[in-house]
Formats: sequence, C-alpha cells, structure tokens
Amino acid sequence: MNLLLSIPLLLLVTHAWAAPPVYRCENAGKVSYSDSPCVGAKVIDATPNEGVDKMSGKSRKSTELQRTELNRSIDDALKPLTGKSREEMDVLRRRVKLQPREQGECRQLDSHLPELELATQRYTGNAKAQADVALYQARKRYFDLGC
Repeated sequence: MNLLLSIPLLLLVTHAWAAPPVYRCENAGKVSYSDSPCVGAKVIDATPNEGVDKMSGKSRKSTELQRTELNRSIDDALKPLTGKSREEMDVLRRRVKLQPREQGECRQLDSHLPELELATQRYTGNAKAQADVALYQARKRYFDLGC
C-alpha cells in the first residue's frame, strides 16, 4: 500500500485529543478556569508535567500519556514524508473526523483568531469590548466545531 495513502488511516488509529486550550475567566472579581471560552478570556498554559514517574523509579504513565508518546514517535517518523511538525499532526488528528466544510471553517478560524487576539490588545473602551465579544464568538465556534 502506498505510504502516503496510509497516513489518514494512521491518523485515525492514533487519534488522540491534544490538550485543549485552558481559558482563565474573570466574572465579578471571581476567577475560574475552563476548557470553553468566555468573554475576555485569557489562554493559559496548563501543560501537565510528564516527569513525575522519574522520582520513584517506577513508570506510572496514564493511557493518555502513553498514546501521546506513541503519537510523537509516529510524528517524528513521518516528518520526512509529511513535512509536518508534531503540533500540525495533533491538529490533523483532532480534525480527521470532521466534515470537509467544518475542516475548512477550522482553517479559516486558525488565521482569524490571532487577528482577533491582536485587536483585543490594540483597542480600548467600547472598541475593546466589541473585540472581546468577537474573539469570544470565534473561540466558541472553534470549541464547538472541535477544531
């Protein structure tokens, strides 16, 4: 079988959700953290620590971490053929089950979200509030699609 034709099959077999973004939301002075966006949310880095098992000498890796390590190995092996980084392969794995229309919408949001994030930093007052709402709506759509 042609190796390039087997890549989508490999993506299905190794399908794993990469860590979704974590949003820090403030409402009435209270801070909450969520995987779904809110108006004015800030994305934070909540990458789990993967080296805890080194202290005990025993390997206590979750199934999710084992799957992630397998995906990394596969991504490294396929990089000469695909030219895609681990992060790009994670995106492909997340989106492989989406309909083509939804995949296209995800690609549009990929380029639109950074523009909206810059707009929320550039503006003040009413323009910032509008930019925050637009960013929220785009993040919410991204989340709902499963991009």
